[in-house]
Amino acid sequence: MDAAFERHCSELVARERSGHTAVVEGDLLYVWGGYMSIADEEVFLPSDEIWVYDLERGAWEVFHMPGEVPPAMSGTCGCSLNGHLYIFGGCDDNGQTNEIYCVNLTDGQYMWKKIMHEMGSAPSPRDKLSCWVYNERIIYFGGYGRKLLTNVDNSNRSFIVDEASWMEDVFWGWNNEVHIFDTKKASWIEPQTHGRAPAPRAAHASAAIGCRGYVCGGRVMETRTNDVHCLDFQTWTWSEIIPASTSPVGRSWHTLTAVSDALFLFGGLSVDCKPMSDGWLLDVGTKKWREIEHPFKNKPRLWHTASAGKDSDVVVFGGSCDYILLVDTGHCNDALVFQTQPYPLFRICEDYIAMNLTNCETLRYQLPLLPPKLLTAVQTRMTFYRPSKKE
Repeated sequence: MDAAFERHCSELVARERSGHTAVVEGDLLYVWGGYMSIADEEVFLPSDEIWVYDLERGAWEVFHMPGEVPPAMSGTCGCSLNGHLYIFGGCDDNGQTNEIYCVNLTDGQYMWKKIMHEMGSAPSPRDKLSCWVYNERIIYFGGYGRKLLTNVDNSNRSFIVDEASWMEDVFWGWNNEVHIFDTKKASWIEPQTHGRAPAPRAAHASAAIGCRGYVCGGRVMETRTNDVHCLDFQTWTWSEIIPASTSPVGRSWHTLTAVSDALFLFGGLSVDCKPMSDGWLLDVGTKKWREIEHPFKNKPRLWHTASAGKDSDVVVFGGSCDYILLVDTGHCNDALVFQTQPYPLFRICEDYIAMNLTNCETLRYQLPLLPPKLLTAVQTRMTFYRPSKKE
């Protein structure tokens, strides 16, 4: 972890938020939804706008989103597939939802489309769930939500009732269900899984490497765990990863991001309700955790987002720096870029030139001699390192 960046190089900056959705496509970070605190109120961010952060230039833009706009909400599960952002579930002013929406991120129109499934049954309403993408399908796991009493099957323990939250024949609680949405057929499937599934949970973190999906931690009833489980997408078999080293402490509202053959864990809320800023890498081959050094130890985050960028970077955006249930939660709007692997020589040179061009006469003289494509890349990167008016 030799380098990391935190920049706001434009006057226009996305609003502070937690419980939002974010994905990276190419050099762009897309941010949608979530909520922020105003006085004593929690306010959902507009659902008809999407914020786009250029990771090369360090600049924000915001775009209006027409079409079948979803309700403003938080706790939605979002992912990117074939240049499209898919969102499912979440919590709006009326409680948890189980609707799925899609928007094309590549055509510049940013038009929402509500997807009506043609086969199968949608999962029950829920939020704080996670998902994996595999073979043109989105695989959803877990979450917190509501079910009718007639749909609660106590025999298989796939749904644990929250005793503090029920009303007549409606129960809220945690689940460990696996649901597949086939984007080609617009169909829902609930596969039969094998092995010992993770306990029902929400506010956990997930990431996929190849044909395997990993689940880490989360809230299981009144506790926060640090267990890691793996689901094989070809056999639909669960297995638990027993670490061969010291493990991170239990937590919820953290993130897990796949980088090469490892998983990068960052932040979250600890068992004793403390926001955390530690970073860990799990080698899935050796099953060993390794805590890593990084320059953001003074920036605890929970209910943030983390997306894989180029060169195994991890882009963390937003989240809360306080206990999430405080009346006046401190939400954030900074983008933190973590370096998890050594950079290619080209990127090292490009960044060095961009950072030092202003103070080096030799570099300024050589810059016009660069090939056009390389010159454009360096000039774009210079925008990222140029001090903003606010600094």
